[in-house]
Amino acid sequence: MQLRYQYRVYPTPGQQDMLARSFGCARVVFNDALRARQEAYAAGVKISDTDVQKQVVTEAKKTPQRAWLAEVASVVLVQACQDARRAYRNWFDSLSGKRKGRKIGAPRFRSRKDNRQTIRLTRNGFSIRDNRKLYIAKVGEVKVAWSRELPSEPSSVSII
Repeated sequence: MQLRYQYRVYPTPGQQDMLARSFGCARVVFNDALRARQEAYAAGVKISDTDVQKQVVTEAKKTPQRAWLAEVASVVLVQACQDARRAYRNWFDSLSGKRKGRKIGAPRFRSRKDNRQTIRLTRNGFSIRDNRKLYIAKVGEVKVAWSRELPSEPSSVSII
């Protein structure tokens, strides 16, 4: 059984800046992964998930145009790449009939002007410290307003 709990976080101004960078980098990586998959699909080439991740995360960090991707945690970038993979896979499953329900459209690029910014972190990108603060990789310890106790250790965290 999966449960979701929402808590309010209070980042410092420096942490807000790093979170804003993380939001932007996740959007760029998501769009690059989507573009790579669309180009491969249009060319009729099958591209693996690891090839997409290498292309839009690992190799992109080495280019001078995308060197700023190294400033944020790699967990954020990899998760954005996985989100793009999941969106593309859901679309194909919908077309083939493997996904139940009505047909869904192709995944869309994320806009810079959209105010819904989010990042997702898996277990190796965050931890809950003994002082009841949430540690986020390359952001630091963020103060959390705990409205209730967590029943167990969380498997992922979404920052919205």
